[in-house]
Amino acid sequence: MKYNWNWAILFELSPEGRGSYLDMLLVGLGWTVATGICAWIVALVFGSIVGVARTLSSRTAQRLGFAYVELFRNIPLVLQLFLWYFVLPELVPTAWGHWLKQLHNAPFYTAVIGIGLYMSARVAEQVRAGISSLAWGQGRAALAVGLTRAQSYRYVLLPMAYRIILPPLTSEFLNTIKNTSVALTIGLLELTSRARAMQEFSFQVFEAFTVATVIYLLLNLVVVVAARWLERSVAVPGYITGAR
Repeated sequence: MKYNWNWAILFELSPEGRGSYLDMLLVGLGWTVATGICAWIVALVFGSIVGVARTLSSRTAQRLGFAYVELFRNIPLVLQLFLWYFVLPELVPTAWGHWLKQLHNAPFYTAVIGIGLYMSARVAEQVRAGISSLAWGQGRAALAVGLTRAQSYRYVLLPMAYRIILPPLTSEFLNTIKNTSVALTIGLLELTSRARAMQEFSFQVFEAFTVATVIYLLLNLVVVVAARWLERSVAVPGYITGAR
């Protein structure tokens, strides 16, 4: 059976009545970008805290950091989203559970928290590796000039570590954006979900997912270009390979 291509379907009115199918996909792109950025902020904050904890001299902090990483990175993302969205409201007090169930845009907030914590375990390993790769004397020198342990991490170790791990952090940010597609399982109307809706309404499956694929590629290309510019801008000449 021959497939009938119809690219004009993109400009036809969608069943939602609020624009064309292309507009519907672009709305989904907006949710994808918003979810990806917010989840990345969560991942970077929690990942940095856990990554730092794993480099401290305290055995307790190291073990807690290790447990956090192993917990979040070894449970499939889709299962974690289900736990946050369906199970958590049943475990908390009844009033809290009702509030969570009736929360406006609950799939969005759940996706941000779920994806953010899932990716934070990977970011934590990147941060730990970046700090561990620094010369042993840098932390000692920071303490010798009068900085506290927290200040030595804030002003010396973390700024250098972030510069070193910027390329792998870029990869993790791209993974965060792509992982937003999993949130369609809890009802988030992001790009992949909108593409599925388009093919169900119009039966033009190849057009829907081809356009969605191109949009993902362009979005990730923008991130890669921006990250490479940032990497060149913050590189320390003579310290990081490729710096100019």
